[in-house]
Amino acid sequence: MMITKKIILQWIQLFIGAIIASIGLELFLIPNNVIDGGVVGLSIMGHFMFDKLPFGVFLVVLNLPFLYIGYKHIGKNFALSTIIAVIMLSFCSEVAAEFPKVTDDPFLAAIFGGIIDGVGVGIIMRAGGSLDGTEIVAIIADKHSPFSVGEIVMFINLFILSGAGLLFGWDKAMYSLVAYFVIAKMIDIVTKGLDETYAIMIVSNNPRELTKVLNTVIRGVTLLHGEGGYTGDNKEIVYCVVNRLEVTKIKDIVLSMDEHAFVTINSVHDIVGGRFKNKSH
Repeated sequence: MMITKKIILQWIQLFIGAIIASIGLELFLIPNNVIDGGVVGLSIMGHFMFDKLPFGVFLVVLNLPFLYIGYKHIGKNFALSTIIAVIMLSFCSEVAAEFPKVTDDPFLAAIFGGIIDGVGVGIIMRAGGSLDGTEIVAIIADKHSPFSVGEIVMFINLFILSGAGLLFGWDKAMYSLVAYFVIAKMIDIVTKGLDETYAIMIVSNNPRELTKVLNTVIRGVTLLHGEGGYTGDNKEIVYCVVNRLEVTKIKDIVLSMDEHAFVTINSVHDIVGGRFKNKSH
């Protein structure tokens, strides 16, 4: 019963994301010849070149080979969520295309269309799906090349945006670049949240006293047992997870109690369980 409910909620998320993304695409970006990157961008260009074929047809057809690769290398659940998201977006785009575009200004279309499209895509990604087959290629290529996933995606999108320049004109290609960055930022906000979370590790000569003080001002502190790599001495390392506003407070407390403490601060992208609310599921 719980699994069925989880699947239904996931499908609802995918559908809501598809509705929002289709509004950004069909009411802002596509009518102004402003494109997103990846398969969505290629689909917009295909729709422009073959006007009788709808955007959704290109989105499904161009994603099929990437979905097969994703099924083989990433997993069945990812491939299933992605094909559902693609089909839903194709359907919603057909409906949204019947409405008039909101603006004739390509810059406004890039900004507001990018925001709306990015929110929709972000919701789809939170539900475990994807609309961009090039990301699947990038994830697999990352294992066999010195480049990161982000670098590979950017490299692919440079070719796609260059194609937009040849097809629509270089001014539209530059507007498309603006839209691409707005969409990427909105996806980050939706998938990671506005409240950034950080993991802090502290190596101090007074870990117990420091723990007592920190426990009075933040949610919880953990002591990790370690050993000095050079001296071989036993060490107790203070570990805690805090939000962005608490970082400065923690640093001030630590340095006021032990000016020789060693502190590392790392951004946390996802948290499951514990006292922090999970932001991604």
